[in-house]
Amino acid sequence: MNDPIPNEFRKGPPRLQDAAEPIASGAKPHEMTDVDDIGDSLTVLAENGDAVSIYPAVSTEVVLARILSVSEDTPYFVLELNEGEKLPPGNAVFVAWLRSAKIQFVLSHDEWTSQPGQPQLIPLEFPEKCLVLNRRATARLETPLGVYFTASFVLNGKPYELQLYDFSQGGVGMRCAPRDAQGLHVGRKLQRVRLELGPDAVIIADLEIRLSRTYRSFLLGEQVQIGCQFLNMSPVMQDDLAKLIDKMNSRHQR
Repeated sequence: MNDPIPNEFRKGPPRLQDAAEPIASGAKPHEMTDVDDIGDSLTVLAENGDAVSIYPAVSTEVVLARILSVSEDTPYFVLELNEGEKLPPGNAVFVAWLRSAKIQFVLSHDEWTSQPGQPQLIPLEFPEKCLVLNRRATARLETPLGVYFTASFVLNGKPYELQLYDFSQGGVGMRCAPRDAQGLHVGRKLQRVRLELGPDAVIIADLEIRLSRTYRSFLLGEQVQIGCQFLNMSPVMQDDLAKLIDKMNSRHQR
């Protein structure tokens, strides 16, 4: 297990007012099932020291914790309980705020085994899935497993083909290795981008790069995340995209 990443801005132990409520039963979160995305999300929580609220099935009291570290090469993380906190055996719901979204997952253990001599530190395996509830102006849909969604375009005579990891009616998120991100800077406008959003769904759209950051992916190593906003979308294209998102959302909720 890797040592925690040093961060002078990392928050201290969470307090009761930091607790996050579980996702409401009437909400419509999407499922995150990709181990790479789950690892990246847990890493962000660890780096920031964000509060993790734990709701054991056998108790009405919230248990407060944070994530101490995340392994880079195995699907494990270390949970750091607040001083004096304990987890009763059985199912527990974990809830945290992750940037502009609420993330929630369930883990279960007959006994939550801590590290030797460190009762507040509990090594845990990644959950198989997480529920994610966005607070964005337009909800983003994670690209499904087993289907390769791509964005293809030409910039200054050079062809690009990047993998999509999510999309919404407002834009798309792409990722690639650093060597494939040359020339893709914030503010750059991309014309006539071919977006393949499934076997029979192709959209041609103009994009503007609004975000670019380098991060370490759990499985892929160093990656560049590129967030783009749609430009000049016609009403017909907006309607087609909305229908596609509704169709994929209905599949997720079955």
